[in-house]
Amino acid sequence: MKKLQFKKDINASAKKVYNTMIGIETYQQWTAEFNPTSTYEGSWEKGSKIYFVGTDENGKKGGMVSEIVDNIPFQFISIRHNGMLDGENEITEGPEIEKWAGCLENYSFHEHNGITTVTVECDTAEDYIDYFNATWDKALNKLKELSEK
Repeated sequence: MKKLQFKKDINASAKKVYNTMIGIETYQQWTAEFNPTSTYEGSWEKGSKIYFVGTDENGKKGGMVSEIVDNIPFQFISIRHNGMLDGENEITEGPEIEKWAGCLENYSFHEHNGITTVTVECDTAEDYIDYFNATWDKALNKLKELSEK
């Protein structure tokens, strides 16, 4: 497991960036960089289960089964990924899951003089390093564009 970090300065308040990040409509827009059908089901409240889902090229639903470890509005969100969603089935064990189960994805929001620096830290399996290095920058640029409107 490797920890990756990405940062983006956004000309907006931490409150606006945070709300843009997790608001369902804007979430779907900035995470479309990962999957054009990206969305979530569930709550961002601390301790809540949340599904990060999309559909594949055949229209089958899939994604991540996760938990909100912490959520301090406008400051910090921590997500633990616990398994995968295959259609409506949760898969939380097995060799594929063991590679990354328990990995964290953390978001920090630091505002200074009207500019918010968003820092994303995520644990990832070696197989996904190149993909995330290529995609996170695009996703954060989209979050910046949406937040600065």
